[in-house]
Amino acid sequence: MILELIKSIRKRDEAEPTFMEVVLAYPGFHAMVIFYPLSHLLWRWELRALARLWSAVGRLVTGIEIHPGAKIGRNLFIDHGTGTVIGQTAIIGDNCRLYQAITLGGRGKIINGRRHPILEDGVTIGAGAHVLGPITIRKNARVGAGSLVTMDVPENVTAIGNPARLVGRIHSSGAAYGLPDGDMPDPVAQEIDEKLHEIFDEK
Repeated sequence: MILELIKSIRKRDEAEPTFMEVVLAYPGFHAMVIFYPLSHLLWRWELRALARLWSAVGRLVTGIEIHPGAKIGRNLFIDHGTGTVIGQTAIIGDNCRLYQAITLGGRGKIINGRRHPILEDGVTIGAGAHVLGPITIRKNARVGAGSLVTMDVPENVTAIGNPARLVGRIHSSGAAYGLPDGDMPDPVAQEIDEKLHEIFDEK
């Protein structure tokens, strides 16, 4: 499992790190191998104070805060990671990628036992993005850097902006920081253009 995670990080990181770079210098790797597994196990054993303590140690060492109650699948790549916060009822699928300073947070209300987002397999969340509430980011979707998402995002679609808007389907697996391929569309300008066309076409 650890070797699989290292291989997946090396494959997905554009910096093309060596094996030892990942092992020694990647805080996201340390969070997922050293700190989260034990804190999550202690949480499941209902040793909650110890779970939170070990999680807090992990935050001090890596800059990444993962609540012990969060459920995380295989090969999560937290790239850079500083300031990343993952809430208690968050669920993260396999092969997801999170950048630095992102929040998978709640909005206060518990709905069906959840306050935090679900990320399905292959999701990318860009730097500084905040994904809030019991929403679902579907398989292979992206959230662009700096976005605020409070709604579901469909499969293979990019969401950008504050508040986030859906801007189109994904055509490749590259695109760092969750941004769409090629030129980044402005959904507000597109909507204004459409309204202007409607007005002038009616006349």
